[in-house]
Amino acid sequence: MERINQIGEFGLIERLNQILPIHDKDVLVGYGDDCACVNINGKLILFTVDIQVENSHFLKGKIKPEDLGWKLATSNVSDVVACGGLPRWALLSLALPKDLEYSFIEKVYLGIKEAQDYYGFYTIGGNCSSSNQIMIDMTMAGETEKFISRSAAKPNQKIYLSGNLGCSKAGLELILMDKQEYEDFEIALINKHYRPKARIDLIEKIKQASACIDISDGLTSDLSHISKKSNVKIIIEKEKLKIDENLKKFCLKYGKDPLDYILTSGEEYEVALISEKDLDLIEIGYTEEGFGVFLKEGDKIVELNKKSFDHFKK
Repeated sequence: MERINQIGEFGLIERLNQILPIHDKDVLVGYGDDCACVNINGKLILFTVDIQVENSHFLKGKIKPEDLGWKLATSNVSDVVACGGLPRWALLSLALPKDLEYSFIEKVYLGIKEAQDYYGFYTIGGNCSSSNQIMIDMTMAGETEKFISRSAAKPNQKIYLSGNLGCSKAGLELILMDKQEYEDFEIALINKHYRPKARIDLIEKIKQASACIDISDGLTSDLSHISKKSNVKIIIEKEKLKIDENLKKFCLKYGKDPLDYILTSGEEYEVALISEKDLDLIEIGYTEEGFGVFLKEGDKIVELNKKSFDHFKK
């Protein structure tokens, strides 16, 4: 009998989606993008959902509840922004242990409130149940005038990043070290993991892109989604990848390769954009006819493995 850990996260999603086909002309985009997009009386409404599960997404003893609320909201907002939209409304579902301290979930909500005020959306409802562990799920709706998908990239376009990558993964590793004291650059990396910001400030640039995706699973993995949906070959030019100064210090101190962090770090919530226009962002490569994600160093081009976190793989 086939097990879920044999199928993997993305294989599972693909199989389950086939069971629920969409036969609704108002659904412009369904499965397979950062958001679904529905035409409601001429308005383009975006829908996305994300969850934080104790011991899978976070360790209760290693995160401030306010940061947990902020991060949950940010992950949803980032999906909406990557599709060229602005967040409007959210619904929350809680599954909580019966003996959980009220102050913990109160502080989670204060973190969500802080995110609401920053990003400009409202939470308008939800649901609550008991559970053996903390699970907090947010569904978000947003609005856009133009849906920016993963599937409209073309050959001979430029690839841009909204910011440096790798810091979130380094921050998580530092958290798990359980050190008594951290250097200033280490604290900055930890804060990047706990308090990422969705790039709502770049919404006008995102609207000019042919395709866009937020970096939640890792650069290589996320660009592979664009490659698959758009049928283009992605070429990342190594010499154009910028190394964050704090990440550089981390890798030097702990003997790590910064390139690995830049290519595989998830929960960054920067965006990767593909466009024929000059977007005044960090240009990291280009597209060609073909398929897959490749790293170019001088005259050498090698295909990159889609190394990213998978909830069902060991």
